[in-house]
Amino acid sequence: MGKTVIFEDLGRIRYKEAWDYQEKLFQQVIRDKLEKKENKHQYLLFCEHEHVYTLGKSGDRRNLLIARNLCESRNIDLHAIDRGGDITYHGPGQLVAYPIIDLEEFQIGIKRYISMLEDVVIETLKPFGISGEKDEKAMGVWIDPAQPAKARKICAIGVRASRFVTMHGLALNVNSDLSYFNYINPCGFTDRGVTSMQKELGREIDFKALSAAMKNAFTNIFGMVYGAGDP
Repeated sequence: MGKTVIFEDLGRIRYKEAWDYQEKLFQQVIRDKLEKKENKHQYLLFCEHEHVYTLGKSGDRRNLLIARNLCESRNIDLHAIDRGGDITYHGPGQLVAYPIIDLEEFQIGIKRYISMLEDVVIETLKPFGISGEKDEKAMGVWIDPAQPAKARKICAIGVRASRFVTMHGLALNVNSDLSYFNYINPCGFTDRGVTSMQKELGREIDFKALSAAMKNAFTNIFGMVYGAGDP
């Protein structure tokens, strides 16, 4: 039997607002788990962000290649956050997914969870004719990872878990302006590029169709069933 989650599409939203909302739901899921409530809520959030750089708790600030005041002058938000991983970019044209779920309910561990997030993205890309792959040395979804000169990341993944409850998640470059990655060493890499679905296919992608494909992929990979609830 599938696990019921509450699905919400937050639309275009600033990073801090979405982060605060995630944290609220995250604490609620943990609280419900500790209180052993029968009707525990779990969530899957989709959104796009305004331009922002986020630095994970193990990140190196030197991977931000421009000064903070330049970020401000270009209306790019900057946040040090509580997920794993290094620095990455979020912005318009990028589909971000935040599962806030209890991994024990799904009977999986954190390592398997990250692998399943990668599977979701790989399955999402297939109908669009893009072959995404995993790389044992680097989290996320890649194109041509076995060829160092051509390897490029199409989806970044960074998560936080406490008591096996997750937050943060994945960011798939769909119609993203990739020039914003020029101001950082994405995920700490200096020898690998980034790409988007639009760049790979040479055309703009229907964002609603892509979102629907990813939602279906979460159903297929995790066995999610979408229900209503009051967060």
